[in-house]
Amino acid sequence: MTTPKHLIYICRVDYANPVHARALVALLDAYAHDPMGGGSGLSEHAKTHVVAGLAARPQAFSVLAFSRDEDQTPVGLVNCIEGFSTFAAKPLVNIHDVIVLPDWRGQGVAGTMLEAVVQIARERGACKLTLEVLSGNQKALRAYAKLGFDAYQLDPEAGTAQFLQMWLDEGV
Repeated sequence: MTTPKHLIYICRVDYANPVHARALVALLDAYAHDPMGGGSGLSEHAKTHVVAGLAARPQAFSVLAFSRDEDQTPVGLVNCIEGFSTFAAKPLVNIHDVIVLPDWRGQGVAGTMLEAVVQIARERGACKLTLEVLSGNQKALRAYAKLGFDAYQLDPEAGTAQFLQMWLDEGV
């Protein structure tokens, strides 16, 4: 297998760059169309407002992967939001989206993007990375475990944390 660094290049998203903005929306929409992303695509509202919404939040950052071919096709995206660990009294970085186009999966693209995320998180003084993954996405779970991610727990007898949600806006 060719190493991903020979196939792709990684950059931090400049939300004001129209090429980056289009790539972010296209990749996020592709992910939303995927069964692991809900299967229905982004709403027009999200397509129109996601880049500006991320840009308005200094705690947000994103990383893109582009192919090294002449087309420089966007092939991967990671969106992150900085939070705060009260137990460590330090920032943490939540990896909110990890997207790799189907033809590029299994080639180390996500791992290469996450290396960049680790570097940025360390620059921000973060104590840890967090992410959510669907329990049925066994391939992603195995990949994240290889990268060093594990279920969150404080005491094994108390079990592992679960990710829960409550929608506040019916239009989402």
